[in-house]
Amino acid sequence: MKIRIGYEIVYECPQPTPMILTLNIHYSRMNDVLLPDHLLTEPAVPLVAYRDGFGNWCSRIIAPRGDIRLYADGLVRDSGLVDDQAPGAPQIALQDLPEETLVFLLGSRYCETDRLSAEAWRLFGQTPPGWARVQAICDFVHQHIRFGYEFARPTKTAWEVYNERVGVCRDYAHLAITFCRCMNIPARYCTGYLGDIGITPVPGPMDFSGWFDVYLGGRWYTFDARNNVPRIGRILIARGRDAADVAMVTTFGPSVLRSFLVRTEEVTTD
Repeated sequence: MKIRIGYEIVYECPQPTPMILTLNIHYSRMNDVLLPDHLLTEPAVPLVAYRDGFGNWCSRIIAPRGDIRLYADGLVRDSGLVDDQAPGAPQIALQDLPEETLVFLLGSRYCETDRLSAEAWRLFGQTPPGWARVQAICDFVHQHIRFGYEFARPTKTAWEVYNERVGVCRDYAHLAITFCRCMNIPARYCTGYLGDIGITPVPGPMDFSGWFDVYLGGRWYTFDARNNVPRIGRILIARGRDAADVAMVTTFGPSVLRSFLVRTEEVTTD
């Protein structure tokens, strides 16, 4: 299968404003890229690309005063298969975890393990360790939160999501990640494209999506507390501890988001 992806984002800046942009397809999908999603700007500005501490592709620009349009289009080959499932995947004892996974056990900006640890053990301490425990966490979070774009808030943490019981996909991911870390399961935040492929189209505008990976049985597996079913056509952009590490656009100065459009669709013709 082929999936066309892209975006168009317009900001207004009252003064020249440095920005960090994390908008390119993740390097792990490079062999699948048929048409590169090169970041373009209007007006054209110098761009410096680099890879951050988590391996994500990022770009630095200085947006001029006035409007700046950020846009890209790409084409990706995909297997057409749903997310990998391994119900028998075991939980690795903490002392046996690889060192590179340990950072994903710690509390982070949006994932307050200290505030939710006791509640996590109360809710999930009797569940079987491993895949079944992560699935129990996803089931709980999926049922606990009511979805709505009107509930989005850039400062909302897992603790606040747990108590307010409303949010968007990143909030589902943050709460599930926090519970997993409290139960000694490494979990990392993921962001990318996820279109309505293989499902009934969902009303409302397309957006970037948030999900998470957990480390079980010696490898990382994808989970999605928002949808809570295996899905087709995830196109990863970035991974990190939480949404603070993978923000699409980080501005270092005042700015106003004027428009935001994301495209993700299966290409059905050659």
